[in-house]
Amino acid sequence: MAIIETEATLHVAHRDNHTHRDVNGGWLRPAVFGAMDGLVSNLALMTGVAGGSVSQQTIVITGLAGLAAGAFSMAAGEYTSVASQRELVEAELAVERRELRKHPKDEERELAALYEARGVEPELAREVARQLSRDPEQALEIHAREELGIDPGDLPSPAVAAVSSFGSFALGALLPVLPYLLGATVLWPALLLAMIGLFACGAVVAKVTARSWWFSGLRQLALGGAAAGVTYALGSLFGAAVG
Repeated sequence: MAIIETEATLHVAHRDNHTHRDVNGGWLRPAVFGAMDGLVSNLALMTGVAGGSVSQQTIVITGLAGLAAGAFSMAAGEYTSVASQRELVEAELAVERRELRKHPKDEERELAALYEARGVEPELAREVARQLSRDPEQALEIHAREELGIDPGDLPSPAVAAVSSFGSFALGALLPVLPYLLGATVLWPALLLAMIGLFACGAVVAKVTARSWWFSGLRQLALGGAAAGVTYALGSLFGAAVG
């Protein structure tokens, strides 16, 4: 009884304390990286134009155009990418469904072999495969997970991916434009707000990594600042050459 109680105690302790980060990132990672992409690209675009000593109106128009063009580009690219991936998966599922219908015993033996390869005893593997194969839809789901590494009931939506990409990119790209829309006439308020946004995005990314929030924030701040600095220098160089 003491052994059982000890094992139960260890199980409860393991269950309560043994947790993992979301290694896939869920919705957080694509949303944050989309916003970060919009922020860095539009900040760099605007600083590059500002380096050419253009008017405030030109900088604002450039920022808004960069926001719209980038957001639509991200949405279109994400929609096409996810739709193509989904179509490929659905085609493979159709192949698997056809094989299950035409050759159920062969597919059952294939599933048993997969379990055997993972260390399950042959007799038990065959019995598990037999029971799982009784329901065609369940069999399809099992084969899809084992052979393709996908969940047929959890395929990504192209429309959702496009809308979320559009929104996150537009939100990030809006930050460097916002001070101008609120009446700023110089570049530094836009730079300040963008730098705060870069640090915040980097800090949030730390939630799905093993890095500390300040390290991740400073790293993204340095990368975004470097991009803005380089494009400003190039804008000044091109502006001088054209002028």
